[in-house]
Amino acid sequence: MGSPVVLGIESSCDETGAGLVRNGRLLGHAVASSMDEHARFGGVVPEIAARAHVHALQPVVRRALDTAGMRLSDVGAVAVTTGPGLSGALQVGVAGAKSLAYALGVPLYGVHHLAGHVAADTLEHGPLPDPCVVLVVSGGHTSLLLVRDLARDPVVHLGDTRDDAAGECFDKVARVFGLPYPGGPAIDRAAREGDPEAVAFPRPLTGPGDDPYAFSFSGLKTAAARWAERHAPERLPVADGAAALQEAVADVLTRKAVAACTTHGVGTLVVVGGVAANSRVRALAEQRCREAGIELRVPPLRLCTDNGAMIAAVGDLLARAGAPPAPPQLSVDPSAPLERAALTPVAPATASAAGAA
Repeated sequence: MGSPVVLGIESSCDETGAGLVRNGRLLGHAVASSMDEHARFGGVVPEIAARAHVHALQPVVRRALDTAGMRLSDVGAVAVTTGPGLSGALQVGVAGAKSLAYALGVPLYGVHHLAGHVAADTLEHGPLPDPCVVLVVSGGHTSLLLVRDLARDPVVHLGDTRDDAAGECFDKVARVFGLPYPGGPAIDRAAREGDPEAVAFPRPLTGPGDDPYAFSFSGLKTAAARWAERHAPERLPVADGAAALQEAVADVLTRKAVAACTTHGVGTLVVVGGVAANSRVRALAEQRCREAGIELRVPPLRLCTDNGAMIAAVGDLLARAGAPPAPPQLSVDPSAPLERAALTPVAPATASAAGAA
């Protein structure tokens, strides 16, 4: 019997995603975003996000099936994000995934959100090289990872952010610059008309004695805010500020990622996550990888941001690797570190259940 069609469900933040994958091939996927509902607040409101997932989950699953030309009965396994993310949002996805898996009588897999971002690249470029260095860069996470067999081996963290993630830096500085939420795309658009050398923003943790693979963007965020405060709002050169900020972030990210590949003798760098869609990050990564003789892999833009296809991709890898399904008590872990692709937190027993035992 062949590998099952895996339905993946993603609901960790403000996108409700569903995707269908079999044997590493993306069959169909759909995404519904509640971003517009959060924009007037300048960031994601957890209660709004959870409510949006409740309304969007069933239609998104149906759209994913329609794009694949499949029926729900064709699904042979279900995978769902169990962390990290917003607790209420995650719980909506897990409840829906449990219901579907139970109704269909198929295995259920709990998936770490960041492992999903890593696996997203396999849907475009095939299996990950063993080993490879992965730069995960998004609104909530910035990490350098050494990845071998994603389904079977633990993920090695070479370095993580000590404070703000790169995407978080973009969001916060965009607000100071008077740009709309989400900040990453707004900074990218504004930077097209600016001079990246107009402002000498710092490159955090790139000194001789600094951790070579750790990140810190809090100081860069503060430097950009102080620079903006020195200008009258109507005279703020937003394009120059955006271009200089974007250049600083891209410089730090790509410099450390290429150095990690060189030091560890790894020939492939994979850049994933929402900030992987940033035009300057992609261009500078291409340039530096080419100069260093390193293969660069970046998923297409549609798979960089949160989506169900990436979760289905992990579920597909787990199913093919013979990984055990999640237990019926599968729960969520909103702050789970990335240790393995499978993430199967179990809800604690209630007081009454514990007493009965």
